[in-house]
Amino acid sequence: MLLAVNQPAPAQDTDRRRIFAAPYRELTGEALLRHFQTRTAIQYFPVPDAVETARPKIDGMLQNRFEFNGECHRLPSPTLWLDNPSQDREWLILLHKFYYSVGLGMAYHETNESDYAEKWVELTKSWLETVPNDFLPSDVAGRRIQNWIFAHHYFVSTRQPSCVTPDFYLAFLESLHNQISYLRDHLTPTRNHRTLELCAIFLASVVFPEFVDAAEWLTSSRDELVKNIQSDLLPDGIHCEQSTDYHHLVLKNYLWVRRLALLNRIEMPGEFDALVKKALEFSLYSHRPDGTIPSLSDGDSRCFLDLLQQGYELYGGKDLLYVASRGMKGQPPAERSKGFDTGGYYILRSGWGDRDESYEDERHLIFDCGPLGAGNHGHLDLLSFEASAYGKPLILDPGRYTYDESGPVNWRAMFRGTAYHNTVLVDKRNQTSYQWRKGRFRISGPEPERKLAAFASQPGLDYLHGIARSHEYPVIHERKIVFVNGEYWVIVDLLKAQEPHEYDLLFHLSPQAQGRIWVGTSHDTLSIHSPQLILAQPFVPNLQPSIEEGFVSLSYGEKHRAPIVRLNQRDSCACFLTVVYPYKDNTPTISIDMPESHEGLQGFLSAEPAMARIAIMRDGRRFHDELLFTGQAVPDGGGPETLAAGHLRVSRRDQDSRVLFQYQA
Repeated sequence: MLLAVNQPAPAQDTDRRRIFAAPYRELTGEALLRHFQTRTAIQYFPVPDAVETARPKIDGMLQNRFEFNGECHRLPSPTLWLDNPSQDREWLILLHKFYYSVGLGMAYHETNESDYAEKWVELTKSWLETVPNDFLPSDVAGRRIQNWIFAHHYFVSTRQPSCVTPDFYLAFLESLHNQISYLRDHLTPTRNHRTLELCAIFLASVVFPEFVDAAEWLTSSRDELVKNIQSDLLPDGIHCEQSTDYHHLVLKNYLWVRRLALLNRIEMPGEFDALVKKALEFSLYSHRPDGTIPSLSDGDSRCFLDLLQQGYELYGGKDLLYVASRGMKGQPPAERSKGFDTGGYYILRSGWGDRDESYEDERHLIFDCGPLGAGNHGHLDLLSFEASAYGKPLILDPGRYTYDESGPVNWRAMFRGTAYHNTVLVDKRNQTSYQWRKGRFRISGPEPERKLAAFASQPGLDYLHGIARSHEYPVIHERKIVFVNGEYWVIVDLLKAQEPHEYDLLFHLSPQAQGRIWVGTSHDTLSIHSPQLILAQPFVPNLQPSIEEGFVSLSYGEKHRAPIVRLNQRDSCACFLTVVYPYKDNTPTISIDMPESHEGLQGFLSAEPAMARIAIMRDGRRFHDELLFTGQAVPDGGGPETLAAGHLRVSRRDQDSRVLFQYQA
């Protein structure tokens, strides 16, 4: 179709139109706006942020009330973009990322009320007249460019509000072009910020091929995205920053780039797709049965099942569809439990809701025996874990809460430290040196040495054995996790040193346990009860239990009171044996017997066989489980070691001493 050239444009329009290739640079502002409102060849779609585009937030903005991270401020009109009304820099960053522009577009699309379009024009015009391109880091520009283009879908591509005038639209496109050009010259060198910046450039090149630089943007951003995914993702598909949340945010970007490329017939290399599939596999296993992810390292606990649905639509895979639909469609994954050796995350799962239990009721544990992670998002949490069962997280990673380090309490340092994870704290010290330097806390020492000594998974029995050696104290920490018959976990923590140390075994419980936790003792067992969970330990004279106040953060800027179980011992070498028993309805009774013939708990600190007997009274029936550790892990070639036959045996007898099952790994 030939494009009509109208009467000569004003000088300012002529200058702005230099950003376009021929023949578009010859069009007047009116003709350009009409072209972008009516073209049909370009296919693209918005990717809204559900939290930041929620209608109550968007409606508040019509009265200049802006809410980010749970903190609300009324801003003047015109907006003072360079001032931050909050002490948290993240608040200002969210203001400049413009997620709300997409929310305004969604509201306008649904209601056709002009107030939403007028607010979008007002805020966008005010920003582009006020803010220099270098005001905040490049990743902020990357996210803003994406959101401006998503808003463009609602306000230009699908609707034409009268407040979008040719003059405003030319200024909008000029600013967009300038921001992209600036971003091209100031890309973050690596990792998730670079990913979203490259995605923004790729999106702009696809949506605005009329820009004079679009072809070069497309080629360079596609090539760099391939390089970036190769450096972003470890060989097992886990994102290199070791954060479950950032893993999914990066995966979200790669998936919509792939969908955008497919819609517009843009070829992507096979290596790109192969790595995206690996990232999807970790997403599949890391989702809890309730449909959310744990917030390991920096991040929030939220649902990303829509990414698995997108993965299924792009690549197939009935296991992706099965988890995306929480067991309603597709087929369950072939493997029940899964290890990701490079990233160091191991998932023990009771099943996929494909037998006698519902999908939501399955038990799920994720264990961290991986590196601290690239960048600055890793938490000091080696050998920590999180467990959920019967539709609820029961033992949680507390999350990140904030990046702000001001105020009388440095919550950032607290949530990141070893004491805020489900592992053993030695002498109240972090696993890695974490010191105040140059105005903030920074990791300043080497991370602990780590080894995954064993991982075995077979019907009825899973076993993990991780080893940590910190450079902050002369103690070796070994953690062994046994998953018995898909029902409960037994965690054995071994602390070995030459001189006495203080050892605190920590369990961070859910907010639902606040005010609902109690401690019981018998002659042989210490039991800590919280809703749907029992933590049981063999009674040891020098074991000091306590329940303390803590916090859990499920999303940035929000924290909820939640109890911390602390079990303290002081010795040179110590052993904790914890039965982690989740239940759905009736409360069971758990007792633990450590046979003297196996030296009790001390037997676990030697290379000799060690045994624990666990008695379970449940629903009027009594069972006796016997766990016998008969040796150490032995090498089996490269990667994690496997257990030689007979190194772990688990058997169950009923009250009449009949053997109900016997598993061996």
